[in-house]
Amino acid sequence: MTFAVVAALAGGAAAAELTSPIGNGNEPAAPWRVVGLPQQAMPLTRFAVVMQGGERVLRVEAERAYGNLVHALKDSRAGTLAWRWRVDQPANGADLAQKRGDDTALKVCAFFDMPLARVPFVERQLLRMASSRTGESLPTATLCYVFDASLTPGTLLRNAYTARVRYIAAGGAPRQWRNEEHDLAADFRRAFGDESREVPPLSAIVIGADTDNTGSHSIGFLSGLQLKSAP
Repeated sequence: MTFAVVAALAGGAAAAELTSPIGNGNEPAAPWRVVGLPQQAMPLTRFAVVMQGGERVLRVEAERAYGNLVHALKDSRAGTLAWRWRVDQPANGADLAQKRGDDTALKVCAFFDMPLARVPFVERQLLRMASSRTGESLPTATLCYVFDASLTPGTLLRNAYTARVRYIAAGGAPRQWRNEEHDLAADFRRAFGDESREVPPLSAIVIGADTDNTGSHSIGFLSGLQLKSAP
């Protein structure tokens, strides 16, 4: 994972509200779209809608792969993000504290449209250079909830490659469904409060998995994703 993967690029049509990726077909429903890296050579993470335990859920599989499922948003306030997930096959060798282990079998991320002026100078310059190379506007602050049974739930980590991404561990035992509900504003202040106490609007919600650093194979499932309005 390099700086260019601060997260998936959130271009495309933006919606006012978050909708479910689980529609009537076997592919994620629009406006969700799969996004990889510019000129990505490795396989993309695979996203499909399948029957699991008597309900339609999103299946996320990564085999030496990288990719994100992105739902762009427009001027959405940071409310409460809720979902259910399970991991049947973890990313072996994952260790989010190190570059060589910076993989996860399942993650749900929020892109915050934090003003560039709030970003520390060196990182601001790196963002500008990356945006110039890709022609895309990169998220200035990304908060990812990661399924990682090795970490105590609530553990906060910085991405091993860039401080523009912060992780919060939120996982459980493999092959068991777990309900998640998180206050995005409170978690933003916890993760990025050293840069901004004001919570910026959301620009996207992202579902992903990546196993490119560990060369492993992961399988996870997700359902019930919703963004509840902020009070």
